[in-house]
Amino acid sequence: MKKKNLFFLGALVVISFLFSFQNRFFEIAKQIEIYNNLFKELNINYIDEINPGDLTDKSIKNTLKNIDPYTNFFNEQDVEDARIRREGEYGGIGIASYYTKKGIIVANVYKGFSADKAGIKPGDLITNVNGQDLKNLERNQLSQVLKGVPNKDIIIKATRNGVPKNFNLKLDKVVVNPVPFYEMINEDTGYIVLTRFIASKASEEVTRAFTELKGKGMKKLVFDLRSNPGGSLFDAINIVNLFIEKGKKIVDTRGKIAANSRTYKGNREPLDTEIPVVVLINGRSASASEIVSGALQDYDRGVIMGERSFGKGLVQRYFNLSYGTQMKITVSKYYTPSGRCIQELDYANRDPKTGKVPKFSEGTVNAFKTENGRTVYDGGGVMPDVEIEYSEKTEDTKNLLKSRAIFNYAIDFIRKQPNLNADSFTYSDANFNQFKNYLIASDTSFVSKQENLFKKAYKATKNSNSIKNNYNAIAKTLKEEKVASIAKNKDLLMDKIQNEIVEQAFYKEGLYLYQFKNDNTIKKAVALLNNPKKYNQILNKN
Repeated sequence: MKKKNLFFLGALVVISFLFSFQNRFFEIAKQIEIYNNLFKELNINYIDEINPGDLTDKSIKNTLKNIDPYTNFFNEQDVEDARIRREGEYGGIGIASYYTKKGIIVANVYKGFSADKAGIKPGDLITNVNGQDLKNLERNQLSQVLKGVPNKDIIIKATRNGVPKNFNLKLDKVVVNPVPFYEMINEDTGYIVLTRFIASKASEEVTRAFTELKGKGMKKLVFDLRSNPGGSLFDAINIVNLFIEKGKKIVDTRGKIAANSRTYKGNREPLDTEIPVVVLINGRSASASEIVSGALQDYDRGVIMGERSFGKGLVQRYFNLSYGTQMKITVSKYYTPSGRCIQELDYANRDPKTGKVPKFSEGTVNAFKTENGRTVYDGGGVMPDVEIEYSEKTEDTKNLLKSRAIFNYAIDFIRKQPNLNADSFTYSDANFNQFKNYLIASDTSFVSKQENLFKKAYKATKNSNSIKNNYNAIAKTLKEEKVASIAKNKDLLMDKIQNEIVEQAFYKEGLYLYQFKNDNTIKKAVALLNNPKKYNQILNKN
């Protein structure tokens, strides 16, 4: 009788599962049919011509936007752009850029590539490429005009401070080095910067830099992952494996299906399991950077120093679709060796009315233990063992950092001081006062919430003379208030401005060298490594 009951119960479970699966399959098929019918009727009947590719591309991307920022559809051109980002190689002129309705603004020029050789400078506005006017082009169109097969001829028209400039150059093969700088800080302390986890290149370049510095006498290491947005999961695993024993667990991924759930262990012989390490992170260290810093923290293998990391604990995979398109889907969450998931934003519980995404760090966080018994927590990124504190950002400061005001100011600063010397340059309090004056007198890119609201209210008036007479005075007051607000974050902003000026004047290489000599966080890392007792105390080492 019991066997019959068990058989009946088992059959009921199977039937329920099949019914649920059929229901779900029917719902998917139904929605696809609705979309197909809508698209067909729209294409036949709409009064103007419709571009089917653009419409579908925007429809899919807008749909996915409400899931999470990492689940994306890639059309054929997007696929190529994504490949370039992953592999770090492309045919280009060697610049980073901002895309605007007026054209392409040069944000950075990479030393030694064709743009640099031709004399293109940060701040130049590219308005025409090979006879094609760039005004009002879409972002995806602008992203392609300076890419192509190496050695292809490019004729560029640009303006610099309103003065027309013409450049004739050829496309280069641009190769991004994920370890753009490494050097000995002193006779026994090495320093390595890792900016991106480019597939296979990141671990190879870190290994090469580490080995070279070891040959120069390195006995301690400062490993800089600040502002590293992540990248290849496998390179993150291989880099952790450089510092811990082969066979140790480095990360777990846990997804909805078994194929997306896996435990990754180090499968290589390490380079060095004893060298003292300080890992630097900040609020823009994300994803693979957090896998590395989280794993090294869990094994008490190094001291994590800086600011709380970004908090991206999600893993994506690429899936090939029809006609050369792809989809990147968030398939799992990752967990550090102690069991932590450091994901900050809870996309599954987005508020349907406001669209606001709650933060795990604002709810209940769980405690975990490192190998030496230290307490660490999940949610909200990797918390450093030694925190470098800046003043808490005001809303105006957050808006300032999202704008191009600091970039524009740096270009203006360099133009007025063309003989800057990287070895002697310091950004002073007097310079910061100049920056505040610049925001009031010249800048148009940084607009506060209050200024926006006031401008809208003014536009809604009926051109009343009394209002018009007071408009400029009130607008000036609002500018002064936002400048007073950002001045509360002077410590943070002076670092940002100083670095922007150095980078624009002396390339990325100049910035790394400047930070290497002047950065306070690096100095604190070296001081800690020079104090073995304190270093071991932080890691609970006997």
